[in-house]
Amino acid sequence: MTRQLHLNAFLMTTGHHEASWRLPESDPYAHVDLAHYVRLARTAERGTFDSLFLADGPHLWGSVAQRPAGALEPLTLLTALATATEHIGLIATASTSYNSPYNLARKFASLDIISGGRAGWNIVTTAGAEAARNFGIDEEPAHAERYARAAEFLDVALKLWDSWEDDAIVADKAAGVWGDDAKIHPPRHRGTYFSVEGALNVPRSPQGYPLLVQAGSSEDGKAFAARYAEAVFTAQQTVEEARAFYADLKARTVAAGRDPDHIKVLPGIVPVICSTEAEARAHEQLLEDHIVHRHGVANLERLLHLPAGTLELDALLPAELPPEDAIEGAKSRYTLVVGLARRERLTVRQLIGRLGGGRGHLTFAGTPEQVADAIESWFTQGAADGFNIMPPVLPSGLETFVDHVVPILRARGLLRTAYGPRRTLRERYGLPRPANQYVTPALATA
Repeated sequence: MTRQLHLNAFLMTTGHHEASWRLPESDPYAHVDLAHYVRLARTAERGTFDSLFLADGPHLWGSVAQRPAGALEPLTLLTALATATEHIGLIATASTSYNSPYNLARKFASLDIISGGRAGWNIVTTAGAEAARNFGIDEEPAHAERYARAAEFLDVALKLWDSWEDDAIVADKAAGVWGDDAKIHPPRHRGTYFSVEGALNVPRSPQGYPLLVQAGSSEDGKAFAARYAEAVFTAQQTVEEARAFYADLKARTVAAGRDPDHIKVLPGIVPVICSTEAEARAHEQLLEDHIVHRHGVANLERLLHLPAGTLELDALLPAELPPEDAIEGAKSRYTLVVGLARRERLTVRQLIGRLGGGRGHLTFAGTPEQVADAIESWFTQGAADGFNIMPPVLPSGLETFVDHVVPILRARGLLRTAYGPRRTLRERYGLPRPANQYVTPALATA
């Protein structure tokens, strides 16, 4: 079978551009409107996307003056979207730092059952002291500690998802036996961060467990991804950087004893699409003109761990900045933003403009053909297995992509024209259903 793109629709309120809510077409209340998300999910499904994705964090980020703030809890929203769609995968972000394995494993198993095997988990460790203080912790845990906790969290979740064998339910009415206790396997886990005794109170789900997604690109993040992840959301600004990241992650996956085809690398792209390149550039400028720069300055100072009032709009970044080793928050995003500013000698104003659309993800303005060309170029040059599509304005940006870019990708043989017989999200990503760790495979007979 010819290698084809994996496309994920990253849905964010009125769009990824921070000023999108100010456009006449935008609904400032869309972030809490179920009908808005149903429309987006069905649009992505019409484009035969593999999946859609909701970001999340356990705190109110930044100033509510900047853009629509707060969000519906993603697992709750995706459960509603599961009933409004038939094929598309449903990926939710959930933190390993501020959840417990038992409750979260149960929620994802429930979503996988309700959706017929379409659930995915974007595993995050959650940076920032703001989140920590919402859970009675004065300062955020150290970067390495968060990833150590995440590894144990996921190991426990895997035990819980496997705690029911697939055929544990007998349903023998005549004998009066509903289930086989011998096929229930309590984890009885005792570890550094967690103690979990009993089996999950939900049967094993259609996929065995959800598609495991990860988004960190630090050294700790890449090590975690190589061990566990089946899809990786990443931010890269150039095809050269993307190729290097792709090759490194695939090599780490092999070193971890896994098949490199079982981890899909999906860079983010923010496509500004119009019928001509000039119109696309003008639309990009229109969005940038609506940015309120005081918010951008505050966000940038927070990311760079600088005191308030340090940055000047029409000056370059300070020559002296903290090294990445000193950053306990979003290490890889810190490095990407500083590298972008230094490489292109951007002023703070220009950098805010570049980050306004995708917070460090690649922004590309052009015609549908040019967007398709860029996607194909990265895909065929070993920089990506697919893309995280991040429309700057919603719903129009996703509809334009589906109506005008998707047909080009299909005509080039890069994207499916229909979903076909593969029904689970794992099947769409070319992944096997995981074996249950408590079941010994039957010996092959001669």
